[in-house]
Amino acid sequence: MTQHYPVPPKREFLITQHGVTRNDEYYWMRERENPEVKKYLEAENEYLDTVLSHIKPLQETLFQEMKSRIKEEDRSVPEKFKDYFYYTRTEAGKQYPIFCRKKDEVNAIEEILLDQNVLAEGHEFCSVSAFSISPDQNKLAYSLDIEGSEVYTIYIKDLTTGKLYPEKIENVSGSFYYATGVEWAKDSQTIFYITIDEIHRPYKLYRHKIGTDPKEDVLIFHETDDTFSLSLFKTRSEEYIMTYHISTLSQEMRFLPTETPESDLRILQPRQPELEYYATHHGDSFYIITNKDAYNYKLVKAPVSNPSMEHWDDVIPHREDVLVENLDVFENHFVSHERFGGLIHLRISPIADVNQAIYVKFPDPTYEVIVEENLEFKTDVFRIRYSSMITPTSIVNINMDTGEWEVLKEDQIPSGYNKSDYVTEFIFAPASDGKKIPISIVYKKGLEKNGQNPTLMYGYGAYGASSEAHFNSNIISILDRGFLFAVAHVRGGSEMGRAWYDEGKMFNKKNSFTDLIACAEFLIKEKFTSPEKLSIIGGSAGGLLVGASMVMRPDLFNTVICKVPFLDVVTSMSDPTIPLTTLEYDQWGNPEESKEAFDYMLSYSPYDNLQEVEYPNLLLTTGFNDPRVAYWEPAKFLARIRDKKKGNHLALLQTNFSAGHAGASGRYDFLKENALDFAFLIDRLT
Repeated sequence: MTQHYPVPPKREFLITQHGVTRNDEYYWMRERENPEVKKYLEAENEYLDTVLSHIKPLQETLFQEMKSRIKEEDRSVPEKFKDYFYYTRTEAGKQYPIFCRKKDEVNAIEEILLDQNVLAEGHEFCSVSAFSISPDQNKLAYSLDIEGSEVYTIYIKDLTTGKLYPEKIENVSGSFYYATGVEWAKDSQTIFYITIDEIHRPYKLYRHKIGTDPKEDVLIFHETDDTFSLSLFKTRSEEYIMTYHISTLSQEMRFLPTETPESDLRILQPRQPELEYYATHHGDSFYIITNKDAYNYKLVKAPVSNPSMEHWDDVIPHREDVLVENLDVFENHFVSHERFGGLIHLRISPIADVNQAIYVKFPDPTYEVIVEENLEFKTDVFRIRYSSMITPTSIVNINMDTGEWEVLKEDQIPSGYNKSDYVTEFIFAPASDGKKIPISIVYKKGLEKNGQNPTLMYGYGAYGASSEAHFNSNIISILDRGFLFAVAHVRGGSEMGRAWYDEGKMFNKKNSFTDLIACAEFLIKEKFTSPEKLSIIGGSAGGLLVGASMVMRPDLFNTVICKVPFLDVVTSMSDPTIPLTTLEYDQWGNPEESKEAFDYMLSYSPYDNLQEVEYPNLLLTTGFNDPRVAYWEPAKFLARIRDKKKGNHLALLQTNFSAGHAGASGRYDFLKENALDFAFLIDRLT
């Protein structure tokens, strides 16, 4: 290697908190408009291209392999809603889906509602978030982001003429959690949407009449508590618009009838510290998942006329070993999303008799299940998306009376794929405190436990989000090269119940890191791999997981990939002007107000704990427009680890100047990002 890596200048910047002074010599990289910042990031991109030039052919080979496994011309299974069947399709060579429908029957003439490829023309990034059809089926409201900043603009299309209405509504929130971004009232003339504040927090709910100036829109609610985020959705019954006010340890909901869009929001149950609940509608009742007197949550119901907590009656009582995560309500059935034994389960019961429950049976030892949108309320079947580490994604209708499957479609792998050539297992690693950490693994048949298998382990472990063992056709490229792929279900997720989440956040956050280390040590002990052959990957909060684990045990890994990683924990969580900071004090702690939180966070923050030792090979990736974890976190970390580290292992950064937190938006561009990651791994581990 002849070229030396870029060396950014150091500028003293002293930060004093609770009597402790830190010098953040790369704090100046936060100056987004400073030309020197972009120049440095571009230099790092050039350096990466130079030092990895020898793997360019491998990258291209991997890209072509991955591309060959996607059906370039494909369509989703149509979903009926009222008079139409809605679906998306893709065309060969095009990055984005085309949104379509057919009236009355699936063989009718196709109507193209929105071609995202057209919207993306002239832009390197394009994201469609909200996609909402009016009740009369004649209008479409959709939201668009062409920068990756997660700041969306709403457009409204007249589906009878194909033309856009003149107004556009800017600075709106996208879809997230249970939220949809834009919802219609029954009159098909009124929409509801949420705008974001200067730190990207969704905080104001507006009502808009089609054909009017958005400046005249009516502010319905302003969420003034900066530890809460605001979202909205419409119940499947189509009777109510619900607002969802979300904080880490407290939620609140309000509602108004879609029949009378100008009516006032009514509160369901006023927020209380540590009271969590989520409600949906059926008949004259709200059905509510809550932690009231139920650590792992339970299902209750309350009358719409008087839904406050005093009127909540148990429907499915609390169970110590079952976490209730979500609920789908149909005209005659409940579908309860439950988690136990490290896996998700679907419990179906008739509304008329909740005790007549059946559980959907799944064929693999570890798997992913996503309940689809299921637009129809009056139905006896519901649709899921099922896959495992060896089973390609299948769209399945489940009969709610019998639990029987009807597989509507299983993704085809055009280049050929035989699931019987691969093995998936669900195993458990002992943690240092005796807990058993689930690990989902997949490898090609014939793999020997000789300690020499290159291995990639993924982890996330935050926000209660469970890491699922889903099918990823890109992984085949490394499995076929002798890799083992593992998902470590560490604490911080909810795989083993609410306690699994609580034991991996705040003052228990280090459990996430020691769990990942325990999983790594277990794979080594069982002779699946060795430290010389082991790599880890994680993104966002998962970037913190793998970054902190690397800093704690640099001897345990050969290669680490941190994607859009959260690495400068104390400084970021001390800055309320950064998006998500105020919303996440109950996830990580507030280091400004609490010395105890400051001390604990400082003890594991990767940026603050780098030592003069030999670290693994490191690839950091970021998006310049990322509003969630800013580009400067991995950029600063890179500069500092190079100052500290010994040895000749690589430390590299790639910045996508046209993307945000989710990376490239186009499907081919996304494959190219994967190809770089895997080429780097293969080069370092084999």
